[in-house]
Amino acid sequence: MVDWSMANTDPERALDEAWKTMEAEKQKLERLGKHWDEATIKVRTKDQSFEMTFDGRGELTDLAFNGDRYRKLPPAQLARMIVDTVTKGRAEAQQKMNEVMGVNPVPGLDLEGVASGKVRPDELLESLLAPMMEGITSLELSNADEPSSAQKRERRHG
Repeated sequence: MVDWSMANTDPERALDEAWKTMEAEKQKLERLGKHWDEATIKVRTKDQSFEMTFDGRGELTDLAFNGDRYRKLPPAQLARMIVDTVTKGRAEAQQKMNEVMGVNPVPGLDLEGVASGKVRPDELLESLLAPMMEGITSLELSNADEPSSAQKRERRHG
């Protein structure tokens, strides 16, 4: 996490830390993209009557029935098993995405929401830029208290 308050005293260091944070997050996102492309998760029901396969994003890609046990289940029970298995598969996929992404160094950035598509792009941008903008605003306010270069020259030559 970049400490933007140090931008007042050491702007180069603040920008260097911001760049390092951005590069680290870029690498994590590259690993996440590879995970999305390559990972598969298989989940079976407790009674082994069927199996679901999910991709790296947690989307259902296949459903395979094992034998005909599912045919003997009451429709409501089969429906419940399908919903429970989808929920379990998506949860496992989300857990694996969390493992790929690691600890979130950006407070307020909902990586699970980003990965699942539940976070809107404008919210993502706001969470990334808000700390930097606060630091810049703080820097501008502290500089506003000091006379500008032109005002300093005018006082010397005026």
